[in-house]
Amino acid sequence: MASEGSTYGDIHRYEPPRESTAAAVGIVLLTIIQVGLVGLFTYGMLAGWASGIGTTLTVSLIEANMFLGGVLTAIFIDLAFIMLLYRKEFLPDVMIVKKRRRKWEDLYIRQEDVDGTSMADQGQLVETVKRAVYPYYKK
Repeated sequence: MASEGSTYGDIHRYEPPRESTAAAVGIVLLTIIQVGLVGLFTYGMLAGWASGIGTTLTVSLIEANMFLGGVLTAIFIDLAFIMLLYRKEFLPDVMIVKKRRRKWEDLYIRQEDVDGTSMADQGQLVETVKRAVYPYYKK
């Protein structure tokens, strides 16, 4: 579905999502893994693995912190794959017309003011300085 219009907000291209079953199953499996990793990280924090409370002498504090850091890394990587699959398989690809902004539009109010004005020609020195200092000065 494409429109021929070039006004702001018109849709140039619309491709519906694929919505594959394999992606849905993959998202469900990755979500189950995500819940398990979050549970393991929460249990490790509550058990005091990172603070050395409740750890045995065979596991040092550095190894416990590295383990919890690795679990946290796995949580975010798993979440990234979930979002990647969802975006690729379940969101439509839409291209809309955006307003093209010229360079002078952000800096000046009118196109004829691009080159600026001289303060000596106007005769109203105070008003010119006010407009230069306050760009949104009401006319």
